[in-house]
Amino acid sequence: MAGERRKAREIAMQMLYQADMGKQQPLEVRRVFWKSREDENGKQTVEPDTREFAEDLFRVATERSDEVDELIEKHAQNWRLARMAAVDRNVLRMAVAEMLGFRATPHPIVINEALEIARRYAAPESITFLNGVLDAVGRDVLKMRLG
Repeated sequence: MAGERRKAREIAMQMLYQADMGKQQPLEVRRVFWKSREDENGKQTVEPDTREFAEDLFRVATERSDEVDELIEKHAQNWRLARMAAVDRNVLRMAVAEMLGFRATPHPIVINEALEIARRYAAPESITFLNGVLDAVGRDVLKMRLG
């Protein structure tokens, strides 16, 4: 299950990256992304539970994009989203969306999962930056919930 959750987070990050870089609307991203995950018979290659969690993360990230981006910029000391590497920006969006939309997932797990995905896709020097931003966002989100 944990491996499928990570895969779902990775897929959500990829969908966010596609929306970001391709300037595509969420509906178009979904259509193109899932079509590319079909086998030669048109059968989906992603497990239904994995797809559902990825879709949920993508939905929260896109529907609450202003709030997500605002939290990231607030805690990314002297960094505007537009100046961040695209992978970093979308790893952050995916993780912040999970913090905002999924109360059951403890923030340290969200952060760890985001960093593992970043280790695969981002530059090595991004890991410390991402960890710091996500830790600060996590504390802020917790304060908002408690307060």
